[in-house]
Amino acid sequence: MLGRRHDVVAVATVTPYGTRTAALGTTLDSDFEIGSISKGVTGMLYHVALERGEVTPSTTLGEFLSLGRSPVAGVTLAALAVHRSGLPRVQKAAQPWRRSWEMLRHGTNPFRETLPELLEQARAVPLGNPKPRYSNLGFELLGHALAAAAGITYAQLVGGRVAEPLGLGTFYVATSPAALRPTALPGRSRRGGPREAFPGEGVGPAGGIRSSVGDMAALASALLGGSAPGVAALQPVEAFARGMRIGAAWLEVGFRGRTVTWHNGGTGGFRSWMGLDREAGTAVVVLSARSVSVDGAGMRLLAGLQDASRGGLVTLA
Repeated sequence: MLGRRHDVVAVATVTPYGTRTAALGTTLDSDFEIGSISKGVTGMLYHVALERGEVTPSTTLGEFLSLGRSPVAGVTLAALAVHRSGLPRVQKAAQPWRRSWEMLRHGTNPFRETLPELLEQARAVPLGNPKPRYSNLGFELLGHALAAAAGITYAQLVGGRVAEPLGLGTFYVATSPAALRPTALPGRSRRGGPREAFPGEGVGPAGGIRSSVGDMAALASALLGGSAPGVAALQPVEAFARGMRIGAAWLEVGFRGRTVTWHNGGTGGFRSWMGLDREAGTAVVVLSARSVSVDGAGMRLLAGLQDASRGGLVTLA
């Protein structure tokens, strides 16, 4: 189902009958970069902050982040959560072409800004039309604003409000290379070349979380059961691109007669996908340590769970 290039991969299926996990080329304890599924976690944290009264939908970035009188200071958290902020996909980093070249040629991490560096770059970003537009920068700023509202860092926010309540021992934000745990897998490019890990303080809320497949399955199970912190993030509130609807980062789309809530992720050396059929009570997680898409395989596997026997069938090769 996944193809031969996914030789280091882990898969989980969640059904009303239980959870099944499998790994190829690694152990179930290894942690992968989940990439932009981190945005879904930030969306959950947004709803937790709303529930706690720390922020409101109309709260602006400038109320919690040092953005001066820049245009981005006036962007609301509600707009950021549904990718309608007018912010570009990424900020213009220092020497952007050099960073792109370093990643392509040497596999170097291009997202290594500290939070002060991220805010400095954000102050210079012009705002565009607030139409649906996927923005890594928007979710970086959203996550850091939520952390500031709580008086802690984003890594602490993830740990205290998601990982610890759900008992996710391998679910963490790597803010620097030194923060990588011994279980952290290396990633590879589409052609198999080595890629640096993508740890970074700035990028954390948009793509900096790492996790084992077991913890991702536990997160999916909690989302299906309604016990996950900030589960309201799954509920779509706006139209998005290509016929999809969006909640707080989480996307909703129809597939083979079912409604799927999902998010994917991609970094220099990893690809990930999580999808939930909330009506059927099923979910699938696919994590690969290679930058080749797993979206189609994940979606097909989720659709197949509806008719599969107890727990579903997992095909890794």
